[in-house]
Amino acid sequence: MSDGDPSYIDYEAFLDPDFSATSFANTLVLATNNPSDTPLDLSTPLSRVLFDVQEIDTHIDTLTTKSALPLLEFTKDHAESSGRLLEEVEGQVASLTESYKTLEKEVIERYEVAEQVRLTAERLCQTVKIGRSVARCLMLGRQLEVRMSELGGVGGAKKEDHRAMVRSADTLLSLRQIFRATKAGEEGEGLDRVNVVNTLKNELVHPGERSIVSRAQQVVKEFSMSSLLTTSSGGQSSASTFAQTEDIKARTTSALLTLYLLSPTLLSSTIQTFSPALLLSALQEYLQTQLKSSVASLARALSTLPSLDRTLLEVSARCQNIVALETLLQSIKPPSHLLLNSDDASGDANTLPNFLQPLLQALDTSSLPSFFWRSLASNLPSRVQEIMQRGGVSARTLRSNKDRVRDAVRECVNRGSQVPGSTSIQGKGVATVGGWEREAAVMVGAIMGQIR
Repeated sequence: MSDGDPSYIDYEAFLDPDFSATSFANTLVLATNNPSDTPLDLSTPLSRVLFDVQEIDTHIDTLTTKSALPLLEFTKDHAESSGRLLEEVEGQVASLTESYKTLEKEVIERYEVAEQVRLTAERLCQTVKIGRSVARCLMLGRQLEVRMSELGGVGGAKKEDHRAMVRSADTLLSLRQIFRATKAGEEGEGLDRVNVVNTLKNELVHPGERSIVSRAQQVVKEFSMSSLLTTSSGGQSSASTFAQTEDIKARTTSALLTLYLLSPTLLSSTIQTFSPALLLSALQEYLQTQLKSSVASLARALSTLPSLDRTLLEVSARCQNIVALETLLQSIKPPSHLLLNSDDASGDANTLPNFLQPLLQALDTSSLPSFFWRSLASNLPSRVQEIMQRGGVSARTLRSNKDRVRDAVRECVNRGSQVPGSTSIQGKGVATVGGWEREAAVMVGAIMGQIR
């Protein structure tokens, strides 16, 4: 049946997207029956549906018969086209397969071999790098042993070479620099997994560092340049005194440099932010020792006045040592430090001018002698008050000799605030007699204020 042939079948109803077979069947049954009839006659609507199906089947058969030749030709053309496409695709696939085999043979297999070679070379380079680092650590460890043996001193056959402390500190800094460089690509990467390096750390580096720090701290603790207690005894030439003074200066300078270099540093430390903790600790401990000794001896002397002159001479000698230490610290410039970098473009801005500056900042004072006298004065009132409260001969003697004690204390301050006469240290801020009236007044007031 052609498109122009009439048909009683409502194709539009069947092709409607909202078509419902149930609704269509219900409508067909109601159209051929009376709803009140019992039972319903379903043969008529069923015949109608079967006739429609047969009509459509006939229509399909007619269309197929009329269009058989075009359909066959189309199918034949489509099959031939598909065949030609398949031949072309199979040729391309074969070419790709051959190219892949060639690529696999010439590139992939060679790449796998080359990757193994690369991995082997990379691991060999890592091994060589670690080997060099280990060798450098061992060389520095041997150098540290030699330099520590050069130090000599107590218990050694050699005479003490105080400069070996600084050389040992430099070696320790080099080792510390390697041990800290643990990031990828740095010199110390992987060294913590090498047993010989860990043994070097535990058996030489750490004990050696503790030993050298202890030696340097001991030198600072024993610092003394005042000649007040030795000139009165006689028997000492000016030449030997000068030689001893220069030796003390040199030993103390080496100790101070060593403590500066070996002070702990953080990874983020720079020249501007670095605080030499070991150096400051040793110097503050020295000052506190002088203060404690002076407070104790002066308290005893005030209760037994016949020993006051000798005690004040000792106190003056301690302060002269502090004056000499201040001038020595002022003359020492901080050395270059392997682990510190400048965070300023100029590289020198805000660096410490000398070793004295950080100590004054830590003590919050303008000078060490002033700190000594003021700290000493702050500890005396309670001691003098205790003597006066006990009463007895000591209190009466002290009360009756107020003027003598006042003059002796004032003279002690002026005498102690001078640079030791035998020293050749030169520098700015050298104390002179008559320049410490305020400190003398504070000392006199601390003692006289309690005597009533």
